[in-house]
Amino acid sequence: MIHRGKREGVCHGGGGWGAWGLRGRAIARTRLARRSEDAGQTRRLLALAAIYDGGSRGEAAKIGGVGLQTVRDWVLAFNAEGPVGLVDGKAPGNAPLLNDERRQALRAIVESGPIPAVHGVVRWRLIDLAQWVFEEFCISISKQTLSRELRALGFRKLSARPRHHAQDAEAMATFKKTSPRALPRSPSATPPASR
Repeated sequence: MIHRGKREGVCHGGGGWGAWGLRGRAIARTRLARRSEDAGQTRRLLALAAIYDGGSRGEAAKIGGVGLQTVRDWVLAFNAEGPVGLVDGKAPGNAPLLNDERRQALRAIVESGPIPAVHGVVRWRLIDLAQWVFEEFCISISKQTLSRELRALGFRKLSARPRHHAQDAEAMATFKKTSPRALPRSPSATPPASR
Protein backbone atom coordinates (compact mmCIF):
# COMPACT_ATOMS: atom_id res chain seq x y z
CA MET A 1 0.00 0.00 0.00
CA ILE A 2 1.29 3.44 -0.85
CA HIS A 3 0.39 6.25 1.50
CA ARG A 4 1.68 9.86 1.42
CA GLY A 5 4.66 8.98 -0.73
CA LYS A 6 5.85 6.10 1.48
CA ARG A 7 5.82 2.45 0.56
CA GLU A 8 4.39 0.20 3.19
CA GLY A 9 4.42 -3.58 3.28
CA VAL A 10 0.65 -4.01 3.19
CA CYS A 11 -1.52 -3.94 0.08
CA HIS A 12 -5.20 -4.54 0.71
CA GLY A 13 -7.35 -6.29 -1.84
CA GLY A 14 -4.39 -7.67 -3.77
CA GLY A 15 -4.91 -11.29 -2.81
CA GLY A 16 -1.87 -12.06 -0.68
CA TRP A 17 0.34 -9.18 -1.82
CA GLY A 18 1.38 -8.43 1.78
CA ALA A 19 3.41 -11.63 2.04
CA TRP A 20 5.68 -10.65 -0.85
CA GLY A 21 8.55 -8.22 -0.72
CA LEU A 22 8.39 -4.95 -2.63
CA ARG A 23 10.35 -6.35 -5.57
CA GLY A 24 8.09 -9.39 -5.80
CA ARG A 25 5.00 -7.22 -5.98
CA ALA A 26 6.49 -5.12 -8.78
CA ILE A 27 7.30 -8.30 -10.73
CA ALA A 28 3.79 -9.61 -10.16
CA ARG A 29 2.28 -6.36 -11.46
CA THR A 30 4.52 -6.53 -14.52
CA ARG A 31 3.29 -10.09 -15.18
CA LEU A 32 -0.30 -8.97 -14.74
CA ALA A 33 0.34 -6.13 -17.17
CA ARG A 34 1.65 -8.59 -19.79
CA ARG A 35 -1.44 -10.80 -19.48
CA SER A 36 -3.94 -7.95 -19.45
CA GLU A 37 -6.07 -7.40 -22.55
CA ASP A 38 -7.05 -3.89 -21.43
CA ALA A 39 -4.51 -1.31 -22.57
CA GLY A 40 -5.50 1.14 -19.82
CA GLN A 41 -5.08 -1.49 -17.12
CA THR A 42 -1.67 -2.43 -18.53
CA ARG A 43 -0.49 1.17 -18.43
CA ARG A 44 -1.71 1.59 -14.85
CA LEU A 45 -0.13 -1.66 -13.65
CA LEU A 46 3.22 -0.71 -15.19
CA ALA A 47 3.07 2.71 -13.52
CA LEU A 48 2.35 1.08 -10.13
CA ALA A 49 5.15 -1.44 -10.70
CA ALA A 50 7.55 1.49 -11.17
CA ILE A 51 6.50 2.87 -7.78
CA TYR A 52 6.99 -0.47 -6.07
CA ASP A 53 10.43 -0.77 -7.73
CA GLY A 54 11.45 2.35 -5.85
CA GLY A 55 10.54 5.00 -8.39
CA SER A 56 8.76 8.19 -7.51
CA ARG A 57 5.16 9.02 -8.25
CA GLY A 58 6.43 11.55 -10.77
CA GLU A 59 8.16 8.75 -12.70
CA ALA A 60 4.98 6.66 -12.51
CA ALA A 61 3.00 9.63 -13.81
CA LYS A 62 5.38 9.88 -16.80
CA ILE A 63 5.00 6.15 -17.50
CA GLY A 64 1.22 6.42 -17.29
CA GLY A 65 1.08 9.71 -19.17
CA VAL A 66 -1.02 11.34 -16.43
CA GLY A 67 -0.73 13.68 -13.47
CA LEU A 68 0.18 12.90 -9.86
CA GLN A 69 -3.44 13.02 -8.69
CA THR A 70 -4.39 10.36 -11.23
CA VAL A 71 -1.56 8.10 -10.04
CA ARG A 72 -2.87 8.54 -6.49
CA ASP A 73 -6.34 7.52 -7.69
CA TRP A 74 -4.86 4.41 -9.35
CA VAL A 75 -3.10 3.45 -6.12
CA LEU A 76 -6.33 3.83 -4.15
CA ALA A 77 -8.27 1.82 -6.72
CA PHE A 78 -5.65 -0.94 -6.71
CA ASN A 79 -5.57 -1.06 -2.91
CA ALA A 80 -9.37 -1.25 -2.75
CA GLU A 81 -10.09 -3.77 -5.52
CA GLY A 82 -6.80 -5.22 -6.72
CA PRO A 83 -5.98 -5.35 -10.45
CA VAL A 84 -9.66 -5.34 -11.33
CA GLY A 85 -9.92 -1.82 -9.92
CA LEU A 86 -7.63 -0.57 -12.70
CA VAL A 87 -9.88 -1.69 -15.57
CA ASP A 88 -11.77 1.05 -17.36
CA GLY A 89 -15.43 0.88 -16.42
CA LYS A 90 -18.34 2.04 -18.49
CA ALA A 91 -19.44 5.57 -17.67
CA PRO A 92 -22.87 5.60 -16.05
CA GLY A 93 -24.24 8.32 -18.33
CA ASN A 94 -27.15 10.61 -17.63
CA ALA A 95 -30.26 9.39 -15.88
CA PRO A 96 -33.22 8.93 -18.24
CA LEU A 97 -35.58 11.89 -18.43
CA LEU A 98 -38.71 9.76 -18.39
CA ASN A 99 -39.32 7.10 -15.74
CA ASP A 100 -41.75 4.19 -16.21
CA GLU A 101 -44.73 6.12 -14.88
CA ARG A 102 -44.11 9.01 -17.29
CA ARG A 103 -43.56 6.61 -20.20
CA GLN A 104 -46.93 4.99 -19.52
CA ALA A 105 -48.60 8.44 -19.45
CA LEU A 106 -46.91 9.23 -22.78
CA ARG A 107 -48.10 5.90 -24.21
CA ALA A 108 -51.67 6.64 -23.09
CA ILE A 109 -51.73 10.12 -24.63
CA VAL A 110 -50.31 8.85 -27.94
CA GLU A 111 -52.76 5.94 -28.12
CA SER A 112 -55.77 8.10 -27.29
CA GLY A 113 -54.75 10.71 -29.86
CA PRO A 114 -55.03 14.48 -29.57
CA ILE A 115 -58.28 16.27 -28.90
CA PRO A 116 -58.26 19.20 -31.33
CA ALA A 117 -60.18 21.52 -29.03
CA VAL A 118 -57.87 20.81 -26.09
CA HIS A 119 -54.49 20.18 -27.69
CA GLY A 120 -54.87 22.41 -30.75
CA VAL A 121 -53.68 19.73 -33.20
CA VAL A 122 -55.38 16.97 -35.19
CA ARG A 123 -52.43 14.58 -35.08
CA TRP A 124 -49.41 14.29 -32.83
CA ARG A 125 -46.08 15.57 -34.00
CA LEU A 126 -42.90 15.19 -31.98
CA ILE A 127 -42.85 18.90 -31.22
CA ASP A 128 -46.42 18.70 -29.92
CA LEU A 129 -45.60 15.72 -27.71
CA ALA A 130 -42.49 17.48 -26.42
CA GLN A 131 -44.68 20.44 -25.48
CA TRP A 132 -47.15 18.09 -23.75
CA VAL A 133 -44.30 16.46 -21.77
CA PHE A 134 -43.10 19.91 -20.70
CA GLU A 135 -46.56 21.03 -19.61
CA GLU A 136 -47.32 17.75 -17.85
CA PHE A 137 -44.00 16.96 -16.13
CA CYS A 138 -41.96 20.20 -16.41
CA ILE A 139 -39.29 18.30 -18.37
CA SER A 140 -37.68 19.83 -21.41
CA ILE A 141 -37.03 16.98 -23.87
CA SER A 142 -35.60 17.16 -27.38
CA LYS A 143 -37.39 15.77 -30.41
CA GLN A 144 -34.60 13.21 -30.93
CA THR A 145 -34.84 11.92 -27.35
CA LEU A 146 -38.61 11.80 -27.52
CA SER A 147 -38.40 9.90 -30.82
CA ARG A 148 -36.13 7.30 -29.16
CA GLU A 149 -38.53 6.98 -26.24
CA LEU A 150 -41.50 6.46 -28.59
CA ARG A 151 -39.60 3.83 -30.60
CA ALA A 152 -38.79 2.03 -27.34
CA LEU A 153 -42.52 2.05 -26.54
CA GLY A 154 -43.24 0.38 -29.90
CA PHE A 155 -44.46 3.42 -31.86
CA ARG A 156 -43.23 4.25 -35.35
CA LYS A 157 -43.32 7.54 -37.20
CA LEU A 158 -45.89 7.53 -39.96
CA SER A 159 -45.99 10.19 -42.61
CA ALA A 160 -48.36 10.51 -45.53
CA ARG A 161 -47.05 10.88 -49.03
CA PRO A 162 -46.98 14.60 -49.85
CA ARG A 163 -49.78 15.71 -52.15
CA HIS A 164 -50.37 19.10 -53.66
CA HIS A 165 -53.63 20.70 -52.55
CA ALA A 166 -54.70 21.42 -56.12
CA GLN A 167 -53.81 18.01 -57.52
CA ASP A 168 -56.48 16.59 -59.86
CA ALA A 169 -56.79 12.80 -59.74
CA GLU A 170 -58.67 12.58 -63.07
CA ALA A 171 -56.03 14.60 -64.89
CA MET A 172 -53.32 12.32 -63.53
CA ALA A 173 -55.17 9.18 -64.63
CA THR A 174 -55.76 10.64 -68.12
CA PHE A 175 -52.09 11.63 -68.42
CA LYS A 176 -50.94 8.13 -67.44
CA LYS A 177 -53.22 6.51 -70.05
CA THR A 178 -52.33 8.81 -72.95
CA SER A 179 -48.59 9.09 -72.45
CA PRO A 180 -46.63 7.17 -75.08
CA ARG A 181 -44.69 4.19 -73.84
CA ALA A 182 -40.96 4.41 -73.87
CA LEU A 183 -39.54 2.21 -76.63
CA PRO A 184 -36.72 -0.14 -75.70
CA ARG A 185 -33.39 0.87 -77.15
CA SER A 186 -31.73 -1.43 -79.64
CA PRO A 187 -28.37 -2.93 -78.64
CA SER A 188 -26.67 -1.31 -81.66
CA ALA A 189 -27.72 2.16 -80.47
CA THR A 190 -25.66 1.91 -77.31
CA PRO A 191 -21.98 2.75 -77.75
CA PRO A 192 -19.53 -0.05 -76.88
CA ALA A 193 -17.64 0.30 -73.63
CA SER A 194 -14.07 1.49 -74.01
CA ARG A 195 -11.30 -0.62 -72.60
